[in-house]
Amino acid sequence: MIPVRDDLRALEGYHSAQVDVEVRLNTNESPYEPPPGFNDAVAAEMSRVAWHRYPDRGAHDLRAAIAELHNVGPDQVFAANGSNEVLQSILLAYAGPGRSVATFEPTYKMHSQIARVVGSTVVEGKRAADFSLDLDEVDRTCAEHQPSVTFLTSPNNPTGLLEPRGNVDHLLDVAPGLVVVDEAYAQFADWTALDLVDEQRPLVVTRTFSKTWSMAAARLGYLIGPTWLVAELEKVVLPYHLDALKQVAGRVALRFTDDMNERVSQLVSERERLAAAMRDLPVAVTPSSANFILFRPDTVPGALVWQRLVDQSVLVRDCSSWPRLDNCLRVTVGTPAENNAFLGALEASLT
Repeated sequence: MIPVRDDLRALEGYHSAQVDVEVRLNTNESPYEPPPGFNDAVAAEMSRVAWHRYPDRGAHDLRAAIAELHNVGPDQVFAANGSNEVLQSILLAYAGPGRSVATFEPTYKMHSQIARVVGSTVVEGKRAADFSLDLDEVDRTCAEHQPSVTFLTSPNNPTGLLEPRGNVDHLLDVAPGLVVVDEAYAQFADWTALDLVDEQRPLVVTRTFSKTWSMAAARLGYLIGPTWLVAELEKVVLPYHLDALKQVAGRVALRFTDDMNERVSQLVSERERLAAAMRDLPVAVTPSSANFILFRPDTVPGALVWQRLVDQSVLVRDCSSWPRLDNCLRVTVGTPAENNAFLGALEASLT
């Protein structure tokens, strides 16, 4: 047996429980299928694909469609296989051996995971007790470690907290390298850092089609950033990395913006209803601007609540292994019927 790299021996892959249940609320997917007409439109375009030829290496039509959505130039858009490949490409280009990457925990696990895989030194700053960003800790982390890349997730996963504009401005002022604002859940929130992207700032904003566009199965993500940064990413991405199906599906999805916005409104309304009902139970609920809610049971251990929910065919995410999230669980906002099933199962699990 050939040993893996020394610096990877202590790492584990990214895992989320896959259990056969009636109500699956653990992976922050959209509970709704794509709108009527999406599948037929994709099929019609795919029937015209020249399968014996490589796909458009630059994904020019897809990038143009994304650029039009966000009112930027196509040369400010980089698309890849899910936002995780976008993150990997950023880190391959701007981090790696001899460079450090900063995160503020608890936050999305794949930021530090991918950073370590590409050989970076990961520096984990700590958030405040209420999971908000501690600006003094931001200052200390940036000054002491001089990170080449600093990640900020907004709304944060798994807490759901939205970063105020002032926090992003502060980070841009003190971070010595590239700032990456991960906005996988931005459509559920009140503001976005996209308006801060320009040619002078070392800032990129990453997005995904997995959540609001009901396309988790497609694995398609992108970033908006300065043109000079997007051009550099071409050096690390594999040739023809984005297949024809993804490019077509992404373009077609953007024809259904009104449908997606309506679904976002429905999910935000359900999120608020769900949070209000949970506050009447013996659980601590973290305010959320995403499509999920982090909570900590007051009277029953989180692991036991998780198992009791599974026993009632409801699956949520056990976050207790994440930094400072002992006994915490996270529930994705589902359909009204799924949310009702969760609330009933949760109440029964707390006694």
